[in-house]
Amino acid sequence: MNPATPHERLRFNMIEQQIRPWDVLDLDILDLLGRIRREDYVPEVHRGLAFFDMEIPLEGAATRTVGQCMLSPKVEARMLQDLHIKKTDSVLEIGTGSGFMAALLAERAAHVLSLEIDAGLAEVATRNLQRNGITNVEVRHADGAKPLAKGPTFDVIVLSGSVARLPQSLMGSLNMGGRLGAIVGDEPMMRAHFATRVGEGKWDVIQPWDTVAPRLLNFPAPSRFNF
Repeated sequence: MNPATPHERLRFNMIEQQIRPWDVLDLDILDLLGRIRREDYVPEVHRGLAFFDMEIPLEGAATRTVGQCMLSPKVEARMLQDLHIKKTDSVLEIGTGSGFMAALLAERAAHVLSLEIDAGLAEVATRNLQRNGITNVEVRHADGAKPLAKGPTFDVIVLSGSVARLPQSLMGSLNMGGRLGAIVGDEPMMRAHFATRVGEGKWDVIQPWDTVAPRLLNFPAPSRFNF
């Protein structure tokens, strides 16, 4: 059956032409991407780009921070698939943006805590999620690069942006068997890393695919000076 509206056709094409070819084959994930309205999380000025294979700037969404953007649909979908989230999982997201990835995570998990360094974006994301009836996400204005306060640990941690290296402080906030997903490295080529906690101070790490993503703010970067 052909999608009925222009947005439905564009969403269908996004899934079939961008996301499936990127080895996102989990039918539940594909169904979810067909149900969650990506355009509801895109700034009005860029709404025509909602289904394109590109990062979408968020400067028009009340952010005060230059360079904030939504990741491309295929990267979000592949990250979601490879984290193997269960309905009982608690999830921590670093980098809420406009809330789209948080909305996807919320459909897969029991509860999502999403940290956003930009106060304006945190407000936008909260409104977007509330408008779409998503009630199991807490958006918090906070710097995800700072050590987490003593408190709950998580089954899944996802970084919605890139870092120079895996953040050890966040990995220590995983429950046993928990998974952390992050895009790690430097341009022009970065790799997705998935770290599973298998013991005290022990993780299994796989690096299954390459991509490039904008940096998350304030995470440490190695010195570029050689002596």
